[in-house]
Amino acid sequence: MRFFSRFAATALCALIALQSASATQSAGGKVPPQYVLISFDGAHANDLWQRSRALGQKTGARFTYFLSCVFLMKRADRASYKPPRMAAGRSNVGFAFTKEEIAERLDNIWNAHLEGHEIASHGCGHFDGKDWTTAEWEQELKEFRRIAAEGYAANGIAGEPKGWRDLAEHGITGFRAPYLATGKPVQNALKAEGFRYQASGVTRGPQVPLRSSDLASFGLPLIPEGPSQRPVIAMDYNLYIRHSAGFEKPSQSQAFEERAYDAFKTAFDQQYAGERVPLQLGFHFVEMNAGAYWRALERFAGDVCTKPDVQCVTYSDYLAKTAPEERHAEQ
Repeated sequence: MRFFSRFAATALCALIALQSASATQSAGGKVPPQYVLISFDGAHANDLWQRSRALGQKTGARFTYFLSCVFLMKRADRASYKPPRMAAGRSNVGFAFTKEEIAERLDNIWNAHLEGHEIASHGCGHFDGKDWTTAEWEQELKEFRRIAAEGYAANGIAGEPKGWRDLAEHGITGFRAPYLATGKPVQNALKAEGFRYQASGVTRGPQVPLRSSDLASFGLPLIPEGPSQRPVIAMDYNLYIRHSAGFEKPSQSQAFEERAYDAFKTAFDQQYAGERVPLQLGFHFVEMNAGAYWRALERFAGDVCTKPDVQCVTYSDYLAKTAPEERHAEQ
């Protein structure tokens, strides 16, 4: 049965390719590259920083890391963080444990930046801000920039790179809200604080971002998954909930890896053989179901990011590479 389902999926992709190749070529005169945007929320565990950076070096992929700034603070210093509507020092995801851990994390962040990956914001305390006002969102965004900029100095860590503060205060221009809040208050706050895009939406399938003169909006797509091909948000946490209701089932890790890989690859193949809309996939710095989704990611990136007509890029790089053609398409 498993062989049959794979055979059927392969045949379907081939049929899509035959039907869509001429349409794709004739629309723009040539086949555009297939963009893949892979991101990580939280960006805290240092071993997964190393693992993801190694994957980027191996495959040529460049990732977007949505950093939670509480991981640049020791728990003993937590009172200096003032979140909206919360007591000072509150966080839904904790804080760093030691100065040494923070130093290693800062080194990973800076070197990832130098390697061409993007550092973006996931706020600080991972709160659900769907009911926050614009002023409250601005408060959280300002706290993110302040805490990130002071990452070295506030922790007494030597060797702050020359461009660190400029990156923290001006170079971080992307944002993904915890719990994917996308309302007008957060959008207004992002514009006021100099952000260029948000990546907090959810779309029915892969879609190009909505662009305006001051803020672009991306959405993680729903993709078919599993034996019944029911749509699921293309993010590891949503697969974790789908597969095991949020409980670890290591004995089924291999099966969950296969399901995740098949879902990623099928979603990719449909775009690669069709209109080549960018495919977005989201992950966390947590190895759920004994690492099933990270292993699926590594296989997927190894298979697709190495293709000459595929570009696995950051969100900011995608905006820079496609702005002229998308503006032309809108006219």
